[in-house]
Amino acid sequence: MSDHPHREIRSFVKREGRLTPGQQRALDELFPQFGIAIDTATPRPLDLPAQFGRDAPVTLEIGFGNGEAMATMAAAAPELNFIGIEVHRPGVGHLLLKVEEIGLTNVRAINHDAVEVVRDFIPEQALDRVLVWFADPWPKKKHHKRRIIQLAFVELLRSRLKPGCILHLATDWQNYAEHQLEVMDAAPGWENAAGPGNYSAKPDYRPETKFERRGLKLGHGVWDLVYRRKD
Repeated sequence: MSDHPHREIRSFVKREGRLTPGQQRALDELFPQFGIAIDTATPRPLDLPAQFGRDAPVTLEIGFGNGEAMATMAAAAPELNFIGIEVHRPGVGHLLLKVEEIGLTNVRAINHDAVEVVRDFIPEQALDRVLVWFADPWPKKKHHKRRIIQLAFVELLRSRLKPGCILHLATDWQNYAEHQLEVMDAAPGWENAAGPGNYSAKPDYRPETKFERRGLKLGHGVWDLVYRRKD
């Protein structure tokens, strides 16, 4: 028997740069108001309306990077609630600074592993939209198992979405786009909004992200996939 306990495969590597003084201040002063602390010792579903002080449709963005896209969406749709999950603290700090700068009240940030958060802290049928944009494509074949879009995680996301609500994926890596399409078409209980086997046009609500701009400069294409949870 191995002396090493089983480790769950991670879809990320924790390589974060140094926090700027502003980002550190945001984590110290703004996270208590606009962040959601995750206590893995006592996992239980969050009361999402209580987190925002109101009951409104909830968009969850997984891996929001520097938070610019989330802040832009939240500013354009103040009637919606937005939760962002990001493992890298500089990105969380950057988002909080944008929240302060714009004066947003409808954004909450979580600094933790997305799989654990969705599994242990997001209630069933609590979400109206899930966004996974420009996640790490893990381009080497031996690393494909680390890609976050896998059948088990997609099934978990489905259970957290309300019937009729959407999962929106986007990537600038063609191989990952094909992988996502294959996974989603194999997952039960989903309907491709663009029709079987098709990619979607970029929806108006999706801002251009930092990772998207970097991919476009490298000559990559961009592929969007929008799937609706069936009843």
